Amino acid sequence: MTSSAHPGTPTNHKAVPLCDIQAQYRALQAEIDAAVLRVLRSGQAILGPEVAAFEQEVAAFCGAQFGVGCSSGTDALILALRALDIGPGDEVLVPPFTFFATASAVCRVGAKPVFVDIDPITFNIDPRQIEGKITRHTRAIIPVHLFGQCCDMDPIWEIADAHQIYVIEDAAQSFGSEYHGRRCGTLGIVACLSFYPTKNLGAFGDAGMVVTNDPNLDRKLRALRVHGSEVKYYHKYIGYNMRLDALHAAVLRVKLPHVPQWLAAREAAAQRYDTLIENANLHGFLRRPVAQPDRRHTFNQYVVRVPPMHRDPLVKYLKDNHIGVEVYYPLSLHEQECFQFLGYRTGDFPTSEEAAKTVLALPMFPEITYEQQYRTIEVCAMYLQKAIRQAA
Repeated sequence: MTSSAHPGTPTNHKAVPLCDIQAQYRALQAEIDAAVLRVLRSGQAILGPEVAAFEQEVAAFCGAQFGVGCSSGTDALILALRALDIGPGDEVLVPPFTFFATASAVCRVGAKPVFVDIDPITFNIDPRQIEGKITRHTRAIIPVHLFGQCCDMDPIWEIADAHQIYVIEDAAQSFGSEYHGRRCGTLGIVACLSFYPTKNLGAFGDAGMVVTNDPNLDRKLRALRVHGSEVKYYHKYIGYNMRLDALHAAVLRVKLPHVPQWLAAREAAAQRYDTLIENANLHGFLRRPVAQPDRRHTFNQYVVRVPPMHRDPLVKYLKDNHIGVEVYYPLSLHEQECFQFLGYRTGDFPTSEEAAKTVLALPMFPEITYEQQYRTIEVCAMYLQKAIRQAA
C-alpha cells in the first residue's frame, strides 16, 4: 500500500495511539471539570446522589430497571456471582478466550470455572459446545460479549432454561451492543459492566456496574457492595468494599449522553478499516472482524487475524513504527499457570488456542481519523512487503 492508492491523501507519519482517551476529555473538558468541581464542593466522595443518578441513567440506557455501581468490572462479576449464591461446589461455564477476570471471579467466590471453546468467527462462546459441559454442579453460564459483539444468545437461553441455570452477561467490552434489537445489559438475569478508561463508556479509573431487572437481586447487590450491610453497621452478609466513587459517576454522567454518537463513530471507523484493508489487497493477510447480521457490533476493539508466523513480528514492526497495537489475548485461560489446578492441557480448546496465536488489535477509538487509520494499514502493508522480500 502506498499513498498513491488514494491520490491526494497525505501519509501521516505521526504516532497513532491504540486508544486516545484524552480526546474525549478535550472535547468535554468544560463539562467534566464542572462535574468534578461539583463533587469536590459537595463533600460526598463515595456513593451518594451522583452515583444514584448514574445508576438510574445506565439502567435506562440498557433497558433495565436497576443498576448497582461498583468499583470495577471485575468486582461486578464477583458481586453478581455472590448475589446468586454461587460458591464452593458449584460450576460456572466460561469461555477460555477472554480477559482473566471472567474466570478469576468464579474462583474468587469459591466456584469452579468450566471452559467451553469459542466460535471461530466471533471469538464468543460456542453455544454448540455448552450442553456437553453441563453437569449436576453447573449453576451458571457467563457469555462474554467480546470486543463489542454480543454472543448468540437464543441457543444459550434455550440451554439455560432447559437446565435451570443462570445466564450472567459479561458485557465489559460491549456497552451499547445489541442482540436482535435488545441492548446488552438485559440478556441475562444480571449483566456486568466495566467503565475502565478504554471502554465504550470510560471513567478516569476503575469503575463498574451490575444491571438487573430483579428487585431482590438489586437489594442484595447493594448490600454486598458495602460489607453486606442493608442498615449501616448491621451486616446481613459477609460482603465487600466495592463501592463506586462519586467522582467517577459524575464524569461518566457527562459522557453517557455522547455514547450513541461514539458508537456510531466506532462503527464508521471499522468500515473504514475494512475498506482500507480491501483497497490495500491485504484481506488475505489481515482477516477482518465479522459483524453478525442479527447484532450490533460496537467495536470496542478492531481485532484482525494474521498468520501465526507473522503475528509477533507484525506487532514489533507496528510498535517500531509508532502504531499502537495490542494482543487480546496471547494465552488461552486454560493454559494460564494459575489455572493449572483445573486439569486442562494444551489442545483441549483448539479454537481458543488458535485465536491466541493469530489475533491482533489495531488502533480504535471514536475520534480516530482517516489519516491515522490509513497510516496503520500502510505500515501493515510495508511489513508484508518486507516479509515477502526476505522470503524470496
